[in-house]
Amino acid sequence: MKKILITTLTALATLFAVNSVSAEETRTIKQAAPPLLVIVTSDDAQVQLMSMVLTMQSAQQGAKAQVLLCGAAGDMALRDAPKSVTTGQPPMNMSAQGLMKTIMEKTKTKVEVCAIYLPGKGLDPSALIEGVTVADPAAVAKMMIEPTTKIASF
Repeated sequence: MKKILITTLTALATLFAVNSVSAEETRTIKQAAPPLLVIVTSDDAQVQLMSMVLTMQSAQQGAKAQVLLCGAAGDMALRDAPKSVTTGQPPMNMSAQGLMKTIMEKTKTKVEVCAIYLPGKGLDPSALIEGVTVADPAAVAKMMIEPTTKIASF
C-alpha cells in the first residue's frame, strides 16, 4: 500500500511540475503580429512622415510591414526627391524619406512604388533610391485579400 501511495504521489508531483513548466512556456510565447500593408498616397509632408513613424513603430513591435507608395507619395522614393520629402520636420528634424530609409535598413521593411508611378512620371527604376522597387499589382492584391493583413492608408 505504501509503495502504491509513494508511486502515485511521485506521478502527481511530476505531472504538476510538467504542467507548471508548460504553463510558464505558454506565457512567454509571443503571438505573431499580422502582416501590415501601409499605403501612402498623400502629398502632405507631415502625413508622409507620420505614416513612416507609425510604420517604424509597428515594425519595432513585430509587424511584418510593407509600404506601397503611390501618387505624390511616390516622390519619397526618388533619388532626386523634392524638398518636401527630404526636409526635416519638428520635433526631431526628421524627413519622410530619411525615416523611410531607416525603416528599410533597420527593420527589413519592403518599400515599393505603385506600378504606374514611374511610367506616369516618365521615369524608369533607376530613378528610385536603393532598396525601393516597383510593386507587382498581383502580389499586392494577394496581400490585401489575406484575412490576417492589416491595411493602413495615408
